[in-house]
Amino acid sequence: MTSSSSTPVLTSSLRFTGGFHDSERADVVEVLAPLERHLARWAADEVDVQLSVKDRRGPEQRVTIEAKLDSWPLLVAKSADTDLDRALREARTELIRQIEDERSRRVPKDNRKLRGHSAN
Repeated sequence: MTSSSSTPVLTSSLRFTGGFHDSERADVVEVLAPLERHLARWAADEVDVQLSVKDRRGPEQRVTIEAKLDSWPLLVAKSADTDLDRALREARTELIRQIEDERSRRVPKDNRKLRGHSAN
């Protein structure tokens, strides 16, 4: 099981906004733990992760993860699956993709002008 010391940003910023119970927090943090390395570039007070599930135990329960990361736009990842852990993993993977896509837009890689170097 993942300890809260190995997921400090996720543990302190994760809020349940519907469909989950606090008794499930440790299990949910374990499933979402791979998010930690993507959130670790921010201080815990700059991160707000909201998790909800609709139609729990229904034929297509829908998991939504919303992430507010400092000055970035709101990122929203969704998944629908009959298996809750699978839906959480799919939404987690989608959120990681969105974080990396947004980071790529903001970090100049090969653009010398954006990096502050002058073209010769």
